[in-house]
Amino acid sequence: MSVGQWSRDLAMGVRFAFSGGREGWTRALLTAVGVGLGVALLLLTTAIPNALAERDRREEARSDHTFGQQEIPKADDTLIVLDADTTFRDMDVRGRMLEAEGPRAPLPPGVSAFPAAGEMVVSPALKELLASDDGKLLRERLDYRIAGTIGEQGLVGSHELAYFAGGKGLATMLEGPASGARIDSFGNDDLGSSDAWDPVLLLLVLVVFVVLLMPVAVFIAAAVRFGGERRDRRLAALRLVGSDSRMTRRIAAGEALAGSVLGLVLGTVFFLLGRELAASLEVFHVSVFPSYLNPSPVLAVLVALAVPAAAVLVTILALRGVVIEPLGVVRTAKPSRRRLWWRLLLPLGGVALLYPMIGQGDDGGDFNQYLVVGGVMFLLVGVTALLPWVVETVVARLGSGGVAWQLAVRRLQLSSGAAARMVNGIAVAVAGAIALQMLFAGVEGNYTRASEYDVSRAQMSVDVPKGADAAAIIGKYLDTEGVRKVTALSDVYLRDRRSEDSFVQLTLADCASLREVATLPSCRDGDVFAAKGSEYDSEGDHLAKPGTTLWREPDGETARADERPFSWTVPQDIRPAQSREDPTGYERGGILVTPGALPEKLAAVTSARLFLSLDLSVPDAYDLVRNTAARLDPAVQPMTWHSVESNDRYATIRTGLSVGSACVLALIGASLLVSQLEQLRERRKLLSSLVAFGTRRRTLGLSVLWQTAIPIGLGLLLAATVGIALGVVLLRMTNTAVRVDWPSVLSMTGIGAGVVLVVTLLSLPPLLKLMRPDGLRTE
Repeated sequence: MSVGQWSRDLAMGVRFAFSGGREGWTRALLTAVGVGLGVALLLLTTAIPNALAERDRREEARSDHTFGQQEIPKADDTLIVLDADTTFRDMDVRGRMLEAEGPRAPLPPGVSAFPAAGEMVVSPALKELLASDDGKLLRERLDYRIAGTIGEQGLVGSHELAYFAGGKGLATMLEGPASGARIDSFGNDDLGSSDAWDPVLLLLVLVVFVVLLMPVAVFIAAAVRFGGERRDRRLAALRLVGSDSRMTRRIAAGEALAGSVLGLVLGTVFFLLGRELAASLEVFHVSVFPSYLNPSPVLAVLVALAVPAAAVLVTILALRGVVIEPLGVVRTAKPSRRRLWWRLLLPLGGVALLYPMIGQGDDGGDFNQYLVVGGVMFLLVGVTALLPWVVETVVARLGSGGVAWQLAVRRLQLSSGAAARMVNGIAVAVAGAIALQMLFAGVEGNYTRASEYDVSRAQMSVDVPKGADAAAIIGKYLDTEGVRKVTALSDVYLRDRRSEDSFVQLTLADCASLREVATLPSCRDGDVFAAKGSEYDSEGDHLAKPGTTLWREPDGETARADERPFSWTVPQDIRPAQSREDPTGYERGGILVTPGALPEKLAAVTSARLFLSLDLSVPDAYDLVRNTAARLDPAVQPMTWHSVESNDRYATIRTGLSVGSACVLALIGASLLVSQLEQLRERRKLLSSLVAFGTRRRTLGLSVLWQTAIPIGLGLLLAATVGIALGVVLLRMTNTAVRVDWPSVLSMTGIGAGVVLVVTLLSLPPLLKLMRPDGLRTE
């Protein structure tokens, strides 16, 4: 067969698609919408790597200081930067305090001029939040006048909350607990991690991409077959005027090609519209600017070529099993039974590809990415191959029932393939989601752990600068609404002059606070205790003996010019106390002292940490504490405790999965709705005929519901089976104990069923409109 003959037949099919009147245009438009939705998501996926790279580039471009960086002297091109990050409810706010030390001090990206003391420049999202009623508490904390906004180059996302505030005398604050530095440029530190990626995390990334993209490909393949039954009747007419079966299939492929090309155009439009809307969306605290979403040219061209090619290939393959004769299509008779053996080869082939990596774990090097992608794809494609056989086999054995049931079952028996195509995409999505949830649940223990903080005893902590009036600060926190209790522990290390390496920790606190770190026999102000049983203090036993003289030596880096060494003698009435973990999980040793037993000059050099116990029934209790901290010292931010700590990369991958799943679910719903409307449109005359003969609309509505529910139920059951099998294989690959995460299986299955239910409800108004006798009218 020559290329010219192929081209002529395909071109004829394209003409048929657009010259068939309203019917032809409707069919082409439905196909284009279905394909376009998938293309838009594919283009979005190809843009994700560029978006992530651009976010990293902007983060690096505005980076200012790192822990332990080399100090530089003051000059006319230096800038003091202090961290002033905070949290408002569950949203992170990036903050920096700036003080230029000369006319050539570097400006942060996105900022045109330094804010003066008492002023700040803010991101557009933060400005909007501060102007809203919800931002009242945050306005109290960020008590600056807004002097401008940060440009796009200074932000990593359209919804990022960020600000730069002007300050004075910030250089002196660098000597305290504030985090900051003197810098002469932005973007001068390496934010890229040199740590190699964990092989299991790389496996997660690969599986996430395959699982998210496979439903898109399945939906595109199903969309190009919209209008299949009417198309087959048109092809029979072509046979009647002299075309052979091969030419007929090529013409049909030309019609699918026309719809797919139009789908590429619509998909590009959908993508551009979604790209512009991206700035107004934030999913799981991740936002982007439209300029980030630029697909890779190579990947975009690949999509543009692959979609029409797939449309032609799918149509040719689908029609190989259909006998098109001049007087009709054999599909209207009972079709031959589908064979099972070759359908089982796909999932078995997927298992065979993944089997060599069983037991590899995270210490056997990276997983072979080609085998991983191929194996997962084969298993998920196996769902689409097995589902038509499952639907056909089950509906062939369904018995009698009510009128609605019989109408639905007979329709499924005649066109089980179309019913299976409609639910293939959601079945693939659910199978992949179940496997991923099992994998995430299995390896979660390697990347998340219970923190050492006892959140039942305290929920926040804050450091008090050395030399500050700790009593007054404690009083401010106790006066804060929502604070039930403040545990204040001040520490200083004393040395035995007979040995340069002998130190003992001295903890200063009142009796109530000391009971948080030790079991005391009794306590009143003026008592001293020797903490026993701590594994961290090997010097405590002999340095805490009565009469021992301990010395406080000035800190060479932070000592004042007038500070001198002084001593303290352990009192004779010191008593033993059993050490216990403090709210941070630290078990203190050494000496425990109440305020009345310590000289004032020694108490003045201690550094205090406050543990805050909150009444969480008070709305915004955390933010009320943060507001108090900001009033006391903007450079000191309270630390919020969490009961669970997770690996940043693992958390990022899980967030990416959540964002991608939301997009895929939206595609699933939209594509299912288009498919449902297309099937109802094809059955318009049949529905009108039944209504004209007296069939109740309620009966027809129930029959349509059954026609959707039966294949969906079978599809979800198959998806759960394949998903669990894939999850088991992935867990064995990571050398993790196999455990079926039944809550995830049920939740993923329930979400899939919920999407179908919503689509069915949305299709009821068009169904009621179609069930009218005037639908029998024809032209």
